[in-house]
Amino acid sequence: MKSRGLFGELVAEFFGTFILILLGDGVVAEVGLAPRLASQAYNWNTITIGWAFAVVVAVYVAGGVSGAHINPAVTIALAVKRGFPWAKVVPYIIAQIAGAFVGALGVYLVYHDGLVNAGMPNVWCTGPGSVFGQAFWGGTASGGAVGQYSLLNASLAEFFGTMVLLWGVLASGDQKNMGLSFNLGPFLVGGTVLAVGLSLGGPSGYAINPARDLGPRLFGTLAGTPNLFNGIYWLVPPVIVTIIGGTIGAILYDWFISPFLPAKEAPSQAATPATVSNVSQK
Repeated sequence: MKSRGLFGELVAEFFGTFILILLGDGVVAEVGLAPRLASQAYNWNTITIGWAFAVVVAVYVAGGVSGAHINPAVTIALAVKRGFPWAKVVPYIIAQIAGAFVGALGVYLVYHDGLVNAGMPNVWCTGPGSVFGQAFWGGTASGGAVGQYSLLNASLAEFFGTMVLLWGVLASGDQKNMGLSFNLGPFLVGGTVLAVGLSLGGPSGYAINPARDLGPRLFGTLAGTPNLFNGIYWLVPPVIVTIIGGTIGAILYDWFISPFLPAKEAPSQAATPATVSNVSQK
């Protein structure tokens, strides 16, 4: 991967995160508003598959320039355990949040009429008031941070979800491991996001990415969705806990996997190494 300078990397992080949210929050709006099919035709699987492919597209687009972190939890984890320069961490995070904000604007423009007619529901971020906080096409669940789940329970879901995400991210770029060929790393990362959403995403809505949650939350507030910053939920599970979970995930990978991998062999022309990051988020 040739260096294009910090400015180019920041543009790639902005653009990659923009794509992530445009497609990711886009599928949430599609499911919540059901503009083409009856609501029963959509379900949680629609959301998880949509987010997974949003990640795949974003990583393929931005990966060759910046490594496609598109997630502050990934950026910080790579700085802690993979030598990513700490001087770049804050600029990367700012670019990621800005890209997520503009991605939410894109969703707003695409689904404007439906969102306005529905009273500007929260299709932007996780937590109270989001589509994850109520039964699909049914009554609103009561109590807890998301439906019947407490703030602590949602935090645990985000912790384990982001930890698993980092395992997939690190494995995707680890040529000592299975050695992904033909630049398939982004599909492993997208598959990891799909697995997290299907298996661990229920209690919190699986932000697993501070920028994915905070950027659209800021935009949603400006767009007129109420109560997005009520309480402390917005800060704890999708921001603080995801950063902790991602960092611990990287540490555990190096404790339990890296020491037992075989020595790296010389790469052949048939095996194209994945970028060191090949990383995302949802």
